[in-house]
Amino acid sequence: MTHNTPLSPRPLRRLSDVTRRVLTAAQLRAQGVTTAETNEQCRPGGPWQQILPGVFLLHPGPPTSEERLHAVLSYAARSPFRETAAGAAGVPAQPNADEPRPAPRYPDAVITGLAALTLHGFSSAPPLPSLDTIDVLVPRMRRLRTVGCARIVRTPALPTPSYVTGLPVAPVPRALADAVAELSDAAVVRRLLTEAVRGGHTEPAAVVRELTQARLLNRPHVVDAVESLLAEGRAIAEDHLYRMVREHALPDPVWNVDLRLPGGPHLGGLDAYWPEQAVAVELDTRAPRQEDDALWSEYARKREMLERLGITVVHITPRKLRDSLEQQATVVRTALMASCDRDPAAYVVVLPR
Repeated sequence: MTHNTPLSPRPLRRLSDVTRRVLTAAQLRAQGVTTAETNEQCRPGGPWQQILPGVFLLHPGPPTSEERLHAVLSYAARSPFRETAAGAAGVPAQPNADEPRPAPRYPDAVITGLAALTLHGFSSAPPLPSLDTIDVLVPRMRRLRTVGCARIVRTPALPTPSYVTGLPVAPVPRALADAVAELSDAAVVRRLLTEAVRGGHTEPAAVVRELTQARLLNRPHVVDAVESLLAEGRAIAEDHLYRMVREHALPDPVWNVDLRLPGGPHLGGLDAYWPEQAVAVELDTRAPRQEDDALWSEYARKREMLERLGITVVHITPRKLRDSLEQQATVVRTALMASCDRDPAAYVVVLPR
């Protein structure tokens, strides 16, 4: 066999260009290419090269970013291929009617970290060609090692991936946590977390949840970045709340106020309050940390106290404001209209917050 000898064209016609250029040893064997023939093709100066253990690039010269991504996934994935004469490279043998459907091309492997953020469109993440390694999530029990451009990240449970250009990519919160775990530059961490929220990729609470699970909130530069992230998320949510009132013709509330009983205790802060109707809006921007249960208890206590005084409290999350602004405006308008059917609320003192 020479380097000009083509592989069998039948199955390869089903594959994209990159999957013709990046093949595993199992895929090559399924094409009838022996180990000896593969080694011959990969000799110094030969037309092929081994890019990762068991993964081959079928051309000389440096790999493209797309080829590196496919190579890393090919190395890390649990092989779904049936190494039989009936098997096709990249296409599992057809199952019987009572068998499960064919496995995905890269089962048990998900791109994460900075490479995933770049694929998600983060401008603050480095371009793929500048990354020396590509992080890939695999189940904890897989017997793989970090090698070459593939950095293995083990996890007890793989996240449900997004698919970007057909590649399995970790959701933004998980990709951020895996990227932050390897970063010590506070400015870079802050830029990534800020873009995640400002760019509408995810909610602050989801990011903090992943950072907490990864045990990264004991790092001072991460804590500082999280505080900025939460402030950014609240500012965006407040902008959406202002827009909801303006665009949906709700009466103007008083903004960012504290309520007190006359000569009595502080009742709590509110993001918007309609004194005549005794309706309040509170943005639920809690971050899921260890004290979350206590914080939620505080939210519930305040709400119960205000409602005993005849004040209707509407809790709105930043996600709801972002995804269903009209629906949230309807909820608030309904509460305002229903005020005339309720008993008058107790008198409270409204102070700027």
